[in-house]
Amino acid sequence: MDQNGLLAGQVAVVTGAGSGIGAAVSQRLASMGAKVLLTGRRREKLDRVARTIADARAFVLPCDVTNAESVQELAQQVAKHQRIDILVNNAGVRGPSRPLHELEPREWDTILSTNLRGAYLCIWALTPLMIQSGGGHIINVSSLAGHNPLPNGAAYAASKWALNGLSYSIAEEMRNQKIRVSVVCPGSVDTAFSPHSGQDQSRMLKPDDVAHVVGMLVTQRNESFVSEVLLRPAQKP
Repeated sequence: MDQNGLLAGQVAVVTGAGSGIGAAVSQRLASMGAKVLLTGRRREKLDRVARTIADARAFVLPCDVTNAESVQELAQQVAKHQRIDILVNNAGVRGPSRPLHELEPREWDTILSTNLRGAYLCIWALTPLMIQSGGGHIINVSSLAGHNPLPNGAAYAASKWALNGLSYSIAEEMRNQKIRVSVVCPGSVDTAFSPHSGQDQSRMLKPDDVAHVVGMLVTQRNESFVSEVLLRPAQKP
């Protein structure tokens, strides 16, 4: 089915949009007709992604999701577009691969602040406008590490387990506001973010695989609700 125009008139915000999954999601939503607001810390990376999106559907809004003031400024810029229909909380960091007792407190704080607090801040700042818009979709990009043990990545796993719990809980809070909250948990994705040591990159998921799932979620029938998607490579990398 041709999906061009399915999201015409809608406004989407994608965090961590400068590369990898965020860039692919932004491109997919724009190809479906949405106006996409690209957010991330580095304008030059966002500008590169914006240039790949046709028909003036991309807008660059730099933001540090770990900083409440920066997210509030983002919300003010989003409000100029008069609505928000889709929020994709994708910004995240993995952190160093080492046992938890060797992880510095500042490293723990960076991981939890980006992966969990960042999603909270964006939901906190942008959901009121989504409610005013009459409903929409919040999609949190988590990980299979939010379901499984991850030795030498305990802080990352903890942030994703917590993001899953956050997602399930706010989904119940938002039902009466016509806002659907979903969490996408991909396995190994072939991006600069993921460790490739000992893995066959040709078997890893691609950013477009995650973008495809996001496209499906935001085009559900109004009567349906997918709370979680576990996305695995067809063959183990």
